[in-house]
Amino acid sequence: MAESKIAIYGAIGANVAIAATKFIVAGITGSSAMLSEGVHSAVDTFNGVLLLVGLHLSKRPATPEHPFGHGKELYFWSLIVAVLIFGLGGGVSFYEGMQHIRQPEPMRDPTWNYVVLAAAALFEGTSFLIALRQFRAQARGLPFWQALDRSKDPTTYTVLAEDSAALVGLAVAALGIYLSHALNMPQLDGVASVIIGLLLAGVAVVLVAQARGLLIGEGIRPETARAIRAMAMEQECVEEVGHILSMYIGPDEVLVIVDVNFKDDTPTGEAADAIAAIEKQARARFPMIRRIFIEASEAPVPARTSGAL
Repeated sequence: MAESKIAIYGAIGANVAIAATKFIVAGITGSSAMLSEGVHSAVDTFNGVLLLVGLHLSKRPATPEHPFGHGKELYFWSLIVAVLIFGLGGGVSFYEGMQHIRQPEPMRDPTWNYVVLAAAALFEGTSFLIALRQFRAQARGLPFWQALDRSKDPTTYTVLAEDSAALVGLAVAALGIYLSHALNMPQLDGVASVIIGLLLAGVAVVLVAQARGLLIGEGIRPETARAIRAMAMEQECVEEVGHILSMYIGPDEVLVIVDVNFKDDTPTGEAADAIAAIEKQARARFPMIRRIFIEASEAPVPARTSGAL
């Protein structure tokens, strides 16, 4: 979690400086694309604060009302972040772009626009590299796209998505400003703003889909379940393994329930040793499995003592 905070702090620091500068220059030059970029950076700043709130709330200890802790708080706040990106970032940018297309205003000297866009690219690029470094550290050697697909930490992949969208948006804004000024077609500045809005909306939809899956109870991957099943079947007293139920209850915490059918006449002590071995192997191989419960479909028989009738 500490690594996630570093990525968020880096993003907030970059966005605060960039947003203020973009708004000032947008007012001076009258650029719709620059105004959209200012809104984008302001929304990203607020989103970073919300992710920090989610991180803080998710660390609260378990209570009788929430016996598995509050890890899913982070998923809830990441969903709010995605909605804000869609509504405020994408919606406002799209609206401003359409207004500029309908009522175009000649752009004044675009020089400051280019200066700010270059500075913003530097800040956003730095923030992106910080988030990428933290993400690669968490990936434990997995290929980038595979690690991104498997990541359950919304703080890191949300910052990565925001910074990626920001860098693409800066390129679109620069192109729109250049063509608008060079061709004397101020409508193109508005078109760039619309494209930025659509870009942000697309990123938001992806983040919403990811948050939705985690909030409604996403479980472990099929290959992980198969590995746990194989571990259980390695125990001599296990006849078969039934359902393996699982759910992420936090970015790095999984609840797993394994239905195990023991062979007939398995002594209680042997079954208990088998259960302990399965739990130990599963936790060692998959550190995110913090809670694992083994349910016996067939109750083992009590061990007989000498002299018993």
